[in-house]
Amino acid sequence: MTKTRVLVVDDSAFMRTVISDIINRSEDLMVIATARDGLDALAKIHHLDPDVVTLDIEMPQLDGLSALERIMKEHPVPVVMLSSLTQSGAEQTLKALQLGAVDFIAKPGGKLSPDMTKIKQDILEKIRIAAGAKKKLQNLISSSITDTRITSTGTTGPKIVPRGGKLNNLVMIGTSTGGPKALYQVIPRFPASINAGILVVQHMPPGFTKSLAERLDTLSEIRVKEAEHGEKIHPGTAYIAPGDFHLKVSAQSIGGTKELTINLDKSPPRGALRPAADVLLESVAQEYWSHMVCVIMTGMGHDGAAALPALKQKGAQIIAEDQSTCIVYGMPKAAVETGLVDRVVPLPEIHREVMKML
Repeated sequence: MTKTRVLVVDDSAFMRTVISDIINRSEDLMVIATARDGLDALAKIHHLDPDVVTLDIEMPQLDGLSALERIMKEHPVPVVMLSSLTQSGAEQTLKALQLGAVDFIAKPGGKLSPDMTKIKQDILEKIRIAAGAKKKLQNLISSSITDTRITSTGTTGPKIVPRGGKLNNLVMIGTSTGGPKALYQVIPRFPASINAGILVVQHMPPGFTKSLAERLDTLSEIRVKEAEHGEKIHPGTAYIAPGDFHLKVSAQSIGGTKELTINLDKSPPRGALRPAADVLLESVAQEYWSHMVCVIMTGMGHDGAAALPALKQKGAQIIAEDQSTCIVYGMPKAAVETGLVDRVVPLPEIHREVMKML
């Protein structure tokens, strides 16, 4: 068996040892070297050409984000970031994913935590996914967008957020690995005039979804926010499911008019996932009464596929991301295999296809 060759980068000798031990105990992975900071990492990447790099965000001399930028320019290689479970760590992680990192691992309990062993499987799985994404690395880099507000036509302008209006259309998006990067290519390209509420399930830990929503909001004409329990769903707003909460919807009749509200709960995970796209889509199929468009994008596993029959019975139109642009062709593949997908389109075309269906 040809093993995946990994470079471990962390300024903590303790963390380098813990991560290396986890990797080296796996039959298909091996650590070929470690590096103590970004400059050390760059030299070893050029010399050793690893298959995957695990890269800590907080390091002296050259920090993880600066190192990542140079890696993607000078010697592109799949990178998995290691991030702390803090607000600052979440913001830096989202920036890293935008710069081209394949995925991230949230370190429990802080920088020098022995609890890393508790996320052993997460570390191994994400390194394997990153290795498999090597051929699509250029897509990750070339699809980067700058931190300026863009519109569907690529021009800048003030954000106009609708405050009210009848909810006649609903867009649901489910995604996982590679999803934050993919969402940057979809949500900021929706025009402010979009006559639909948008509900998003992105598999992420608590804390990270708020940073994702805030980052997308600065890039978008529409309003983007982390969903809150009990709030009314408005056209022209995207609601992202908070980490560790299922996002459902509830229909209410107010003054003779039907309205849709957010319902967050901690019911059991679905397929080890909370939030889960299947839970959202089943809830929408049960509660919503008008036009629906569902989008299944890059991600590991099959979340979202089980709920498609219920959506289809209610007349929903379904889009799956094309394999050519997926970092992981798991969720879209499972959706396509149901035979219920109306359109399979590459990532840069998804926003246009949604607007056509609306």
